[in-house]
Amino acid sequence: MNQEQRSKIAYGRGFLAALDQSGGSTPKALAQYGVPESGYTTEDEMFDLMHEFRSRIITSPALNGDRVIGAILFEQTMDRDVAGTAAPLYLWEHKQVVPFVKVDEGLADEKDGVRLMKPFTKLDDLLARATRRRVFGTKMRSFVTRADPAGVAAVLDQQFGYAERILDAGLMPILEPEVDIHSDEKQPAEELLRQGILDRLPALPDGRQVMLKLSIPTQDDFYAGLIEHPRVLRVVALSGGYSQQDADVRLARNHGLIASFSRALTEDLRHQQTDDEFNRVLDTSVAGIYSASTT
Repeated sequence: MNQEQRSKIAYGRGFLAALDQSGGSTPKALAQYGVPESGYTTEDEMFDLMHEFRSRIITSPALNGDRVIGAILFEQTMDRDVAGTAAPLYLWEHKQVVPFVKVDEGLADEKDGVRLMKPFTKLDDLLARATRRRVFGTKMRSFVTRADPAGVAAVLDQQFGYAERILDAGLMPILEPEVDIHSDEKQPAEELLRQGILDRLPALPDGRQVMLKLSIPTQDDFYAGLIEHPRVLRVVALSGGYSQQDADVRLARNHGLIASFSRALTEDLRHQQTDDEFNRVLDTSVAGIYSASTT
């Protein structure tokens, strides 16, 4: 594991850019960007357009390691080049931004108030490719809709189980058990989640750490104990459907919690913008999220 990258993620001031929309969420991300489904006819064309969008973000002067300490990539982005260089290498060598890759294969149907990740079918190959492409870590997402003890336990058992395999491969896992921000049981679900994580962290072997990506909590500083935990490298927050402005305000009230926003980062970017317009809008977004992450 690259120790310079590890130090940047552990102690760096800034946030993670989540650029990891996958096949199912790509049409929605492109539509927000101003490219309707009528703008492409095949899946390959769709992914090419999405890669152009991500490349535009990655190469923008607004995205740099002074404010963005890491970026989470979709598997296809990891495998492609940006400006003639492998995307993860471009991020680190040209921007000083630490590269991660999304490794889950989507969500299973809901059971016990949660949606587990579908069983991983290609993890070993993906981790080997990520290592060759000089990726630092991974991210995997589950979804919690209700405060069901059995469901939350199943989510965490699955997340920590895969995390061990990722650590064995020499990569840093980000565990993302997202809590639905619209759930009537959001706060009790967060209480189950926090306790479940605290119960499982001591089982990590000595010297090993994980990262956590969590919904911005209902109660400010609710995850302070996780942020300070010796087995946790860093805790980052997802925007989860909040607008960028709302997410920034909520995040700023949580000391030590930094952003890993996706939609909230790119919500005002449009395909039709000139490069100057695009870069100005992105710079404004980055500045706001950086401020909220470092207050």
